[in-house]
Amino acid sequence: MDYTVIIHPAEEGGYWTEVPALQGCFSQGETIEQALANTKEAVESHIAALREDGQDVSGDSGLLIGRVSTAA
Repeated sequence: MDYTVIIHPAEEGGYWTEVPALQGCFSQGETIEQALANTKEAVESHIAALREDGQDVSGDSGLLIGRVSTAA
């Protein structure tokens, strides 16, 4: 399954990530590549825990991320 990952710069350096389709699924890393690798592990663990609890697991619901620019 594919999941959208939002990558944020961390105030203390590095990056932190969130997976909107999996509430409470977050990770971090010193580089974007490390953050994404750690996020993959977090997603796999999160899904395993949901299945263990007998909850439904679905893929991303078509979340789209956009960006707009303003003159302000």
